[in-house]
Amino acid sequence: MSSETEQVVEQVSTEEKVQFTQFPLPGTLQNAIQQAGFEYCTPIQAASLPHTLNGQDLLGKAQTGTGKTAAFLVTIIAGLINNPIEEHYAGETRSLILAPTRELAMQIAKDAEQLSRGSGLTVLTLVGGVDYEKQQSMLERASIDILVATPGRLQDFLGKRKVYLDQLEVLVIDEADRMLDMGFIPQVRRIIQASTKKGYRQTLLFSATFSEDVMRLVEQWTNDPVKIEIEPDSIASDNVDQRVYLVTTQDKFPLLCNLINQNKDERIIVFANRRDTVRTLESKLKKKGLSCGMLSGEVQQSKRVRVLEAFRSGKIQVLVATDVAGRGIHIDEISYVVNYTLPEDPEDYIHRIGRTGRAGSKGSSISFACEDDSFLLPEIEQLLGDRLECEHPPAELLSTH
Repeated sequence: MSSETEQVVEQVSTEEKVQFTQFPLPGTLQNAIQQAGFEYCTPIQAASLPHTLNGQDLLGKAQTGTGKTAAFLVTIIAGLINNPIEEHYAGETRSLILAPTRELAMQIAKDAEQLSRGSGLTVLTLVGGVDYEKQQSMLERASIDILVATPGRLQDFLGKRKVYLDQLEVLVIDEADRMLDMGFIPQVRRIIQASTKKGYRQTLLFSATFSEDVMRLVEQWTNDPVKIEIEPDSIASDNVDQRVYLVTTQDKFPLLCNLINQNKDERIIVFANRRDTVRTLESKLKKKGLSCGMLSGEVQQSKRVRVLEAFRSGKIQVLVATDVAGRGIHIDEISYVVNYTLPEDPEDYIHRIGRTGRAGSKGSSISFACEDDSFLLPEIEQLLGDRLECEHPPAELLSTH
């Protein structure tokens, strides 16, 4: 992307309070925002809305939890309400939000339903692993205002001519860097080829990183975008107490069990890098009589939803998850994140510990560093811009009795 066409907007100071009422939003949307408990914009919302509400394309760099979902949903909903159309056929959608994971897509759709309350807008979610026939039936009988989808399921319905993107007004690509990591870009390309051309649609692209690959996609898919970079005051939340326990491989599981047993009343997420590790951990924890569930790519969507709801409601105490599945977990009051294995990508460390210390509450992150993965710590520290203090766990946490 050439510097001549790229517009850079500086980060909005967190001390500069901007209210949603300062924007010319439709009354039903303002009411929905108030009912959701939002008064002041986050930096990404305050920086982006003046441009996106005017129809400009946007490239936004922001971490999970910074409010970017509301930033693009407010833009979409305001535009749809302010520009009603007379003819709207079944299977057509006016806006499309692409997300890399089922959990994230479902969370975005939930937020969209909340913010579009009272507007009469239709929100539909297309994700794999849930009732295919039900999704197809809804496409066949209804026009759509806001479609939230994962690339694979959307491409499937596009191929069967159940979805039409030729009247698309707004396209949002969320977590573009994760789309790249998961190999979804070929599918996204085919989806974009089926939609209106850039310049005739508004395109909003969000990413946690501005890699060369992401920037190439921006150049192909956006038209003279505003570029907004929101760097958090601290890469990791100050609300999260971070510890690293130096431990042998064989001591990791007893340590995990003892941590859980010492915190029986707390919600805990345990992260591991591989699906088979997650599966084994869940099985071993259940054999110890601990209340837990698992989230990974191999778990069917219907079961994922049940597990998340059980975790949210407190029916299960511990959630064991991979990074991809964990991106879609937006639950407050998670007390502990345990990195059973250190992530190979330092960015994933940030996403993991961001599951706790949310909404102003305090949280703790405990990482196990053993002989197999302790070499990953320097890269994590480099990203954090700070050293992680390593310590040996207390003897009582290593007890096998």
